[in-house]
Amino acid sequence: MPQSTQDKIIAYLQSKLPQAKELSLSQFVQTAVGWSHEIYVFYAHWKENGQDVTRGFCLRKDPGVGLLRSLSDLEEQYRVLQALEPTSAPTPKVYWLEEDPALLGGPFFIMEKVEGEATNPWSKVGKQFYAEAAKRGKLPRSFIEALASLHNLDWRAAGLDFIGVPGPGTDFALREVAKWESLIQQSLRKPEPVLTELLMWLKANAPKTQRLAFVHGAYRTGNLMIKDDLISAIIDWELQVIGDPMYDVAYVLSDLNREGSPLLSCVVEREFFINTYQQLTGLTIDFDACRYYEILYMMRSTAFWLSASGLFAEGKNKDLRLARTTYSVPVVLDMAAKALGF
Repeated sequence: MPQSTQDKIIAYLQSKLPQAKELSLSQFVQTAVGWSHEIYVFYAHWKENGQDVTRGFCLRKDPGVGLLRSLSDLEEQYRVLQALEPTSAPTPKVYWLEEDPALLGGPFFIMEKVEGEATNPWSKVGKQFYAEAAKRGKLPRSFIEALASLHNLDWRAAGLDFIGVPGPGTDFALREVAKWESLIQQSLRKPEPVLTELLMWLKANAPKTQRLAFVHGAYRTGNLMIKDDLISAIIDWELQVIGDPMYDVAYVLSDLNREGSPLLSCVVEREFFINTYQQLTGLTIDFDACRYYEILYMMRSTAFWLSASGLFAEGKNKDLRLARTTYSVPVVLDMAAKALGF
């Protein structure tokens, strides 16, 4: 009889925890979140030196058919989280990286299960949760403090330069444009004139980076674990770069991440975010650069949805959520056209 996924994980944990006796799992769930990876959360129980031990784990597995295709690097994510562990940035502790795909059908790593919830900000329940948390006052400031902890980080001292350091001037912005253009080229099935115009504009108007920082790349509610109205962990480490901190700021400011909510990322008032972020980082927000990066995010979103719908159409991924993204492509391109004054 073939081993179940749970049995395989138990066997793997046993190999990493040789002192553990009577090892078992409970509350084993494959979550519905995540577009690029399979995610399993569970509690492991065992006896060690006569004591009962319980520990929560989260397993992140690369299925090989995620929407970022070759741009997603599981080993890089693991090493980034390793580097962040001793810093002030709130992140999960990682335990083991397994690169042998034979064990679970793809490489994976195991990290701690951080207590809290990453509530979906697009749902009615999520919007209500964040609106109520905003009124209580703790979460908006914690949201900004967690972002500032990344941008204030001495990324060289943390050993994060392995993810790549852009050159001076416009190199960072042009690197990002090239990265997402490569994903578009892997996915595009028909000409998209607005997208072509958008790419030309981005290449011609790239801003200069004034200061390099460690940037998350998708900093928003939904990618943050929240417990007692505080950020317990920043998650979803796929898009991190060394680059312009305005790249993250623009993501927070963008209408793409609030869908009708008057609050940035559905949780923080604009002026409070601007004032508190500048106070905590010592940076002055460059709104011209932020406008550029917001338009770049429109191009990046188009790349995501083209890739996702393409994977489904090609029969490489059966997740129905990917098929639905076909309808998002013209919506985002229309936003981009308006932003460019078409």
